[in-house]
Amino acid sequence: MGALLDSSFLIAAERRGLSAAEALLEVDRLLPEEDVGLSVISVMEVAHGESRSDTPARAAYRSSFLSEIMEALTVYPVTPKIARRAGRLDGELAKQGLTVAFPDLLIGVTALELGYSVLTSNIRHFERIPGLTVVRQGT
Repeated sequence: MGALLDSSFLIAAERRGLSAAEALLEVDRLLPEEDVGLSVISVMEVAHGESRSDTPARAAYRSSFLSEIMEALTVYPVTPKIARRAGRLDGELAKQGLTVAFPDLLIGVTALELGYSVLTSNIRHFERIPGLTVVRQGT
C-alpha cells in the first residue's frame, strides 16, 4: 500500500512553516508503514508557487523545501499509459457533466496506476475519480 502526496498537502505544510522533515513526519503519522511518493505534477505545482513568492527569502525557503521533499521521496512521472488513462477518464467524466482539474486528474490517475491513495488537504476533485482512495490531511 502507498500514497501520493498532493501539492495541496505540501503547500499547506510549507505555509504553516514546517520544514520538509517535519512535513514528512506528519505524513508518517497519517500514513504509518506506507510507501509515500510524489507525482511530477505536484512538483510542478509547488515550483509554480516558488516562482510566485513575494520575497526572495520566501522563494529560497520554498525551493529548499521542495528539493528536500524530492530527495526524500520517489517522484513518479506521467507515463503514456497514465496519460491515456487520464484522457479516457476525463472524457467519461465530461459525458457526466463533471470536471476534474487537469493536474489533480493526472495525480489521481498516477495513484490509481500505482495502487496508491492520495493524501490531500483538498478532496473536492479527487473524490470524483472512480476507485481512488482519498485521505484527507488531518484525519
